[in-house]
Amino acid sequence: MMSEDFLYFLWQFQHFAPNHLQISSGETLQVLAVGQRNTNAGPDFLNGRVLIGGLEWAGTIEMHLKSSDWHRHAHTNDHAYDSVVLHVVWQNDKTIVRPDGTSLPTLELKQLVSKDLLFKYHKLIDSKDVIPCASQFASVADIQKRVMLDRALMQRLQRKAEVVHDMLNRNGQDWEETTYQLLTQNFGFKINAEPMLRLAQGMPLKILQKHRDSLPQLEAMLLGQSGLFTDIQLDEYPDEYIETIEREYDFLATKYTLRTQQLRPQEWRFLRLRPANFPTVRLAQLAALIQQQTSLFSLFIYSDNLKMLENTLRVPQSAYWQKHYQFQKEAVGKVSMLGKSSVENIVVNTAVPLLVAYSEAKDNRTFLDKAIALLEQLPAEKNHIVSIWEDLKFKPKTAFDAQASIELYHHFCTQKRCLSCSVGISLLKPEKPLDN
Repeated sequence: MMSEDFLYFLWQFQHFAPNHLQISSGETLQVLAVGQRNTNAGPDFLNGRVLIGGLEWAGTIEMHLKSSDWHRHAHTNDHAYDSVVLHVVWQNDKTIVRPDGTSLPTLELKQLVSKDLLFKYHKLIDSKDVIPCASQFASVADIQKRVMLDRALMQRLQRKAEVVHDMLNRNGQDWEETTYQLLTQNFGFKINAEPMLRLAQGMPLKILQKHRDSLPQLEAMLLGQSGLFTDIQLDEYPDEYIETIEREYDFLATKYTLRTQQLRPQEWRFLRLRPANFPTVRLAQLAALIQQQTSLFSLFIYSDNLKMLENTLRVPQSAYWQKHYQFQKEAVGKVSMLGKSSVENIVVNTAVPLLVAYSEAKDNRTFLDKAIALLEQLPAEKNHIVSIWEDLKFKPKTAFDAQASIELYHHFCTQKRCLSCSVGISLLKPEKPLDN
């Protein structure tokens, strides 16, 4: 199946017989400048330059699978297309006439593209593999893979920074509150991220910070807002800790009008989670971290090195939560602090996006470099996407590589955007110069 993306690729790299070109009227055509790809509204390429019948034209270039698509896309009366100097199509099925009565110069590519290139294109696009180029991946030069990894990583960082900016806008440009919400969301990891974020949005950091001198009160507010102890019966199994935080929460919830934002127990997921990942334990660990840190934002933005950041995040939770995974259910052994992989996950998903967003906000490359340095120091995570790349003998060694390969998988490979990928483009490169 042909696509306009393939036409963009052909035009940008001039992968068609370039000599003795003619437009539909029979006049000679010489391409002086292909222009710049326009990803916004309007013609497909800007600032193009062509020589038609010996006369130079400068303007925009529009592309369609069929020339009749000009009318189907309603370009005739759209003044944004008045500057089009060349219409590039796969099939010229209709003469396009401008409002002034002149014919739009049209170049048909169908007969100018080699069969070898078409075969390579369809081999990629029609592939049933989750990585379309899987069967050819080993033949691609390492430099092309590295170029694409770097590009995919930057795209991923920008997307994650956009999430931070959106959150920052909702929080009135409050970096501290935004850091707290992002961190709390990531303390839920993938399974409980959504209720964790809603908890943070309904339990402002400013209120928690007023009670930093009391860990039981911090736990009472966080666990109370979670709704996780609302159905507990203490008649048969008295629990002094639960009685204390229930009493504290009743007082603080009334004082700060918190109950309207309280979550329900059924919104949390425990099934198939390791006990160390239970939201009760994570909230207790978060409470301990908030008590320890006067500024969460400064922790992630200004920590001098990865080791210091990791050690700071691994703060022990309170005594009760060192012996319990859930209310009233004592653990067999000691409940540990945040594990190494959990800390690394928080650095990747909290510290790195914050640094990139702050770099953009302050127009200061230093923070972006710091984010990249963190990723280069962390080991690659283990997940099914990383395993797919490893099966292709492409093993991510660092978090930089892993994050880039995840982005490549989700936003290029599964969407078959091979023509936007340097790996795919290298596989479509003609083996010999094209000619008529």
